[in-house]
Parts: sequence; C-alpha cells; structure tokens
Amino acid sequence: MNNISMYAHEGSLARMERANVRLTALCFLLILALIGSNAGWLYYESQFDDNVTTIEAEQDGSGTNMISGGDIEYGAESKDR
Repeated sequence: MNNISMYAHEGSLARMERANVRLTALCFLLILALIGSNAGWLYYESQFDDNVTTIEAEQDGSGTNMISGGDIEYGAESKDR
C-alpha cells in the first residue's frame, strides 16, 4: 500500500473541489441555455396563425376528374379497393 502525504491529499481535494464548482456552474448554464432555446422556438412558433380551409367538391362521373383549363377524365376508379 502506497502512502501519500497529507499535503498532497489536501491539494488533490482542493483541485477536485474547484473542478466540481466549475462543473456545477456549467450545468446551471446549460439548463439556462435549454430553457432559453425552448422559449425562443415557442415565441417563434407563436407568430404564425393556423388556418383551416374546408373545401367541398363533387365529382360528376365514375373516374378521377382533374380540371386544368377544361375537364379531363382519366378513367374509372378501380372497384378492388
């Protein structure tokens, strides 16, 4: 078993205490950054309106109709669906 002096042990403890204080401060800083970034995107997303548009359409025939300058019929829909 290797023995170390009391002064070396106290010096090591002091260094670890300073490192722990720095890591604790870093944790608080990261938590504040997380809260700030979440608040930022919530503010950004709240600037937009959600609009819902309801459209009713009727089909006159047995197929899929598309209107582009006139009526175009591509044929009957499949009955197997």
